[in-house]
Amino acid sequence: MNKPEVLLGMSGGTDSSVAAILLQDAGYKVTGVTFRFYELNNSTEYLDDARELASRLGIEHLTFDARDIFKKEIIDYFIKEYLSGNTPVPCTLCNNRLKWPLLARLADERGIPNIATGHYVRKQMIGPYHYITCGKDEEKDQSFFLWGLPQNILSRILLPMGDLTKSEVRSIATKRGFYKTATKKDSIGVCFCPMDYRSFLKRELPKEFIQKGDFLDENGTFLGKHEGYPFYTIGQRRGLGIHLNKAVFVKDILPETNQVVLGSLESLNKKKMLLKDWNLINPSSILEQEDVIVKIRYRKQENRCKVTLREDGLLHVFLFEPLSAIACGQAAAFYRNNVLLGGGIICGAEN
Repeated sequence: MNKPEVLLGMSGGTDSSVAAILLQDAGYKVTGVTFRFYELNNSTEYLDDARELASRLGIEHLTFDARDIFKKEIIDYFIKEYLSGNTPVPCTLCNNRLKWPLLARLADERGIPNIATGHYVRKQMIGPYHYITCGKDEEKDQSFFLWGLPQNILSRILLPMGDLTKSEVRSIATKRGFYKTATKKDSIGVCFCPMDYRSFLKRELPKEFIQKGDFLDENGTFLGKHEGYPFYTIGQRRGLGIHLNKAVFVKDILPETNQVVLGSLESLNKKKMLLKDWNLINPSSILEQEDVIVKIRYRKQENRCKVTLREDGLLHVFLFEPLSAIACGQAAAFYRNNVLLGGGIICGAEN
């Protein structure tokens, strides 16, 4: 009998490499594809690592140069959001609009029914719907980034890493003799600016886009000078370069006037959010319900909420307990019992 086929996204890292091993062990005919999205310092070591592992496993390996579309869809968006005074979510956008759809398209072109990655998430069928659920490893769970995936993708994905912890994954690689794979460091932060987005903006933007401006308090009183509004995010306390006799946080960013408003921690609390570009797998299981959990940060701040749909098409999210430092541009993801119900992009917040 012919083996079932799967197209696996292989980054060259530990997780997707072990995913290839596990899928092959499970009886799948695996084809690996490595997307060239962004190459930090022009390094292509990840391509060599993916090719070497595929060769050792005896599986076909493809590469796909997506650098142009990645720049247009992700990097340009990232820059535009900061220039708008927002806080972008590039990893969420990349997964939902680029990585998974591109993986599905390439699979279709080759007649491969299944697609897979090394994400630490699981999948569950509830009624007629496919859902992403949280992975076993709470520290590695990546469900927060996948709320935008439609049913035609969810229905065909395989997730071999969902029932494993990171330490178990490294152990598998070691036992199979893939020592370099087992000891690879985890990637941290945004792939194209893993350490500091401010340095990235300085490098990418003309100098006239970033000018010194005024710090103001909530009453409009001048407090000092800042380095340029794109360098600040809602809720930021560290790195303000201003010394007052009390703790202050970024409360508002005003791109039109190049001003940054500082306030107390309490002033950042909000009880209502508006979401655009949302995706709800089964709206009836979320709208008007009072047992939905919302998260606006990866692994942080789980809050019970009630979600309603406004006439203008935006989702209104009422928080039963206030959330601090809600920023436009951030993502919000909805859960119930560790099942990812959907999410959207924050476009407003109020008390």
